Amino acid sequence: MSRIIEGVSHVDRDELYDLLHDKERNVLVIDVRELEEYEDAHIPSVPLIPMGEIAAYINDFDKDREYVFVCRSGGRSFQVTKFFQNQGFNKVHNYEGGMLNWDKEVIGGRENVIETFNPQQLERK
Repeated sequence: MSRIIEGVSHVDRDELYDLLHDKERNVLVIDVRELEEYEDAHIPSVPLIPMGEIAAYINDFDKDREYVFVCRSGGRSFQVTKFFQNQGFNKVHNYEGGMLNWDKEVIGGRENVIETFNPQQLERK
């Protein structure tokens, strides 16, 4: 189960894996790293919205939806999770340890890079 660190909910690797495969819960996982990092390796079907760009789209996110943010080591995703909490989002989580902790499938390339934000792009495929 998730745990709270410095006021932020964190999920571990096994929880994230389960969330990615739980269609009923409909949790959206978002990678907040930079494009170059994402192109090297990312979790399949997880969209990219870099940390520096995500604030511009805050009003397009559904406050009733659950989100998990992922980065390289958990630092940037922690900041994004905290930002979302400060904007009134209650169902947001940081992926503890980031991609450095991910030992499941990864792919390279530009799959799901969000360049012009449209909330429908964030729907699960």
